[in-house]
Amino acid sequence: MGKNKVIVGMSGGVDSAVTAYLLKQAGYEVIGVTLRTWQADEGQGSRCCDIDDARAAADRIGIRYLSFNCTADFQRYVVDPFLEGYRSGITPNPCIECNRYVKWDKLLYYAKLLEGDYIATGHYAYVVKLDNGRYTLKKALHSEKDQTYMLYKLTQEQLAATLMPLGSYTKSAVRKIAEEAGLAVASKPDSQEICFVSNGGYADYIKDNSGAVLPGEGFFVDDSGKILGRHKGIVHYTVGQRKGLGIAFGYPVYVKEIRSSTNEIVLSDEQSLYSSELFCRDVNFMSISGLQPGVPVRCSVKIRYRHEGMPAVITAADNGSVKVRFEEPAKAITPGQSAVFYNEEDEVIGGGVIAGTRQ
Repeated sequence: MGKNKVIVGMSGGVDSAVTAYLLKQAGYEVIGVTLRTWQADEGQGSRCCDIDDARAAADRIGIRYLSFNCTADFQRYVVDPFLEGYRSGITPNPCIECNRYVKWDKLLYYAKLLEGDYIATGHYAYVVKLDNGRYTLKKALHSEKDQTYMLYKLTQEQLAATLMPLGSYTKSAVRKIAEEAGLAVASKPDSQEICFVSNGGYADYIKDNSGAVLPGEGFFVDDSGKILGRHKGIVHYTVGQRKGLGIAFGYPVYVKEIRSSTNEIVLSDEQSLYSSELFCRDVNFMSISGLQPGVPVRCSVKIRYRHEGMPAVITAADNGSVKVRFEEPAKAITPGQSAVFYNEEDEVIGGGVIAGTRQ
């Protein structure tokens, strides 16, 4: 009797191709699935759903391959909130929303239709079942490739059905496996940018695709409200930004705050970017079911994907939110990005969307 059937999400990149290959070699019945999440008006697809490369990899591995159109869900759960986030002055992370509400939801849906036992992806992380019966994610062995930050919103049901074979591999090892397996994607470059922003910058994409009127020009101000100059619209800026402001003072200035209600951008010096506290909304817990009121939890907190993490204490706050208090102030905490909490074993405790800060 063969091993279980696994539905592998294949993006057309080397990581997902090697995931399918490794699972096939391990004896699983593997079906490759690509979710077509987005297509531009001029016809090119997203860098996260290269169907031609995914199909070619599946053929080479010798597995069944299918593709499904998920553009409506992607628009609803990823693109629309992305556009609205920038219009309201925050800096969203669309990949996190895509993983939770599109990739995993849809892969599990199609796995059920195909009578699959598991789904699998090429993310660099480990799925762990803890002694308390809950599932969580553990950081990849090689921290430079760890992707747990992007996956903190996954549910217990989603984690329980997920395999991630690449947690212990380096990128170079994955490319070597692909080369030895004869996969054409072995040397394919990684996608670094937002997958659906194919040409120009994200501000151009927002302008071209937003159905609503975008906030126009407004004022740069200092902390006291003094007008310093004019900005070209809040969608062009993010907290911590120094370059491309279009205004010069003879010394470095940074975006400290974006005030969508007044269409103002606060500029200040670097020291003003540091905050000791932040508050999270839309919190999802993994290793625990939640925080007990009045009971602080010590952990390490990442405030952006490439952040190394900083010692902090998290406590339950009002309306299901979480307060994070850092041991040392953190720089450029950005509303709309996420804060992800880790325990001493590098396992995800949970995380949430950054709603605000306090110095």
